[in-house]
Parts: sequence; C-alpha cells; structure tokens
Amino acid sequence: MYPSTRRNYTDDFKAQAVALAETVGRTEAARQLEISVKTLDNWVDAVRRGKPLSSPERKPVTKEDSELARLRAEVAELKMEREILKKAAVFFAKESR
Repeated sequence: MYPSTRRNYTDDFKAQAVALAETVGRTEAARQLEISVKTLDNWVDAVRRGKPLSSPERKPVTKEDSELARLRAEVAELKMEREILKKAAVFFAKESR
C-alpha cells in the first residue's frame, strides 16, 4: 500500500468551505476546493449539530498554511463568481438578438 498523507485544514478554511457549500451546494463546493464531498459533509453536519470544526489533537497551523488555505478558498470563490458572470454574459447575449 501507499503511505497515506492526511491533509490538515484550518478552522477558517472549514468555515469558509461550509459557507460556500451552503451557497453553491456541497458537490460543487467540494470540487472547487479540491476536497472530498464526504469531508465537506462532515464539516457541514458538525456545524449543524453545533460541534467544533477542530479536534483537540490537531497540530498548530503555521501562518503560511493558514494563508495558503485562505487563498485557496478565495480562488474557489472567485472561480465561482467568474462562472456566474460567464453564464450571465451568454444569457444576455442571447437576449439581445
């Protein structure tokens, strides 16, 4: 077997991922953030049940990791906004004919 590498996410990243999942849906949010749908489902369910998104055994996250996670979430949101604008442009181009 291959050694498994476990990715660690910041609480901020998880909260932003949950917010994104509520706006665009879990599957689309997971695809944009490049995480599994099951992982995102666990975070959404934890938030709904009022449980914390972090576990006490977690290692501290470096500033670089935190910034990287924030930027990834921002990029995912910007991609979503760009797709919406593309669809709107196509819609209005058809309407003007």
